[in-house]
Amino acid sequence: MKLVWFKRDLRINDHAAFSLAARGGALLPLYIFEPKLWVQPDMSYRHFSFLIESLRELNEELKQLGQPLIVKVGEAVPILADLIQRYSITEIYSHQETWNAWTYQRDMEVGAYLKKKKIFWHQPVQNGVIRALYNRDGWAWRWNQTMSQQLCLPPSRIVSLNEPSDPWPHASDFGLNDDGCRERQQGGRKNALLLLKTFLEKRGHYYQKALSSPLTASHQCSRLSAHLAFGTISLKEVFHSTRFQLHRLKRKSLSSNISTNPLELLQWKRSLNSFLGRLRWHCHFIQKLEDEPRLEKENMHSAYNNIREESWDFKKYQAWASGSTGYPFLDACMRALIATGWMNFRMRAMLMSFASQHLWLDWRRSAPYLARLFTDYEPGIHYSQCQMQSGTTGMNTLRIYNPIKQSYDQDPNGVFIRHWIPELREVPLPYLHEPWKSPLPSEYPQPIVEEKTARMHAARVLYELRNSSHYNREKALLIKKHASRKRAALQKKGEKLSKKRQRREEEQIQFQF
Repeated sequence: MKLVWFKRDLRINDHAAFSLAARGGALLPLYIFEPKLWVQPDMSYRHFSFLIESLRELNEELKQLGQPLIVKVGEAVPILADLIQRYSITEIYSHQETWNAWTYQRDMEVGAYLKKKKIFWHQPVQNGVIRALYNRDGWAWRWNQTMSQQLCLPPSRIVSLNEPSDPWPHASDFGLNDDGCRERQQGGRKNALLLLKTFLEKRGHYYQKALSSPLTASHQCSRLSAHLAFGTISLKEVFHSTRFQLHRLKRKSLSSNISTNPLELLQWKRSLNSFLGRLRWHCHFIQKLEDEPRLEKENMHSAYNNIREESWDFKKYQAWASGSTGYPFLDACMRALIATGWMNFRMRAMLMSFASQHLWLDWRRSAPYLARLFTDYEPGIHYSQCQMQSGTTGMNTLRIYNPIKQSYDQDPNGVFIRHWIPELREVPLPYLHEPWKSPLPSEYPQPIVEEKTARMHAARVLYELRNSSHYNREKALLIKKHASRKRAALQKKGEKLSKKRQRREEEQIQFQF
């Protein structure tokens, strides 16, 4: 008997652990609701709701193979120990996982227990993140090779077991209250596949241009991030499908709803190549947390350990967290995030930058709040980006977003602001981006800080910390460990696939999608 432990990989297609375990003998498909995970400060009701929807679909898929998902509630080690003893399980299968600090510690405990019991734990790779990596030399090339591997097919049948599941818990069982996310994306693999299809065939045409503004990004981005975070679809599936669509574009063998106009085709190619770059970027940041789990709790560069720690201002935090800072575009982004669970990348960066730079709030206290709001919360990306926008990595260019400039650039006609800030719907456009200049009274709050003064103060403090030999020595080590080598790596011989292999993989993709 083999046990397959599903975690953040809620699918049967391209699931290496499931496919490997199914090659011989009976298997037990398991999901564990872990109460201690759900009380962590980065977990929320919207995460739980998306999870439940995804688990229901996974359960139905497994039922069709002959054995429903077995659900248990409790701590992983005792649950695994009980099943191992009763079923004489000799092998456990689950994907390698890079997630939050709690799951990292839990996996350490599970690994120690299984080693003691001499039970082999197979942990195949799920994405392009590489375990036990020394530095980033050749990383992008290896990522591309991993993504280019064939998709794993599920078994056609698995043996039925009589193991009962525990009652599925409710969010309230873990103290999770409805957080008002009325426009949240729905979970489940069917939704993931539909998003991928519509993105590659229609919505993604202007992806490259639509990324920056929340007005366009919500529709023209892929919106697959939550599904990748929960694993209802694999990164490799998305990569293969995108590359297959690019092959079709190059051959002009297109579906009827895509124009064959050369300029239109060029725009599609640019957008899809940009999207492929983002898939690599996705793993690039998760790799940082895999290499240094401490980055969830500690500044990447130690020079920043003594800033912001004693300057917590709860009133400023509360204004930021509720979308009441007095900066309309920033507040509109926060309110949209609260209501929908999603925001485009540039605006996420602006929200974090404003909290850390203008309000001088420690990222370690504001980051968990954003984590709870993002339905697509992915710790490796989240904490790396929180540190980048807070200027604590020591290896990235310092960027401090000006919310006024972003307002004029990304929402010039105030459409997004008027939608999410009802207090300002009647304000004339000349005053909408900077309502404090309006002679008319308003219920909307005055700016919580003076933008330029706060920005210049943050820049001065952060730049001054860089003027030391110790700073530069540590920076050099961080660059060696974490910085991208994409250009050099992709020039390695053998990066391009043979035409024969391309055709074989395209046929595989056509079968899957």
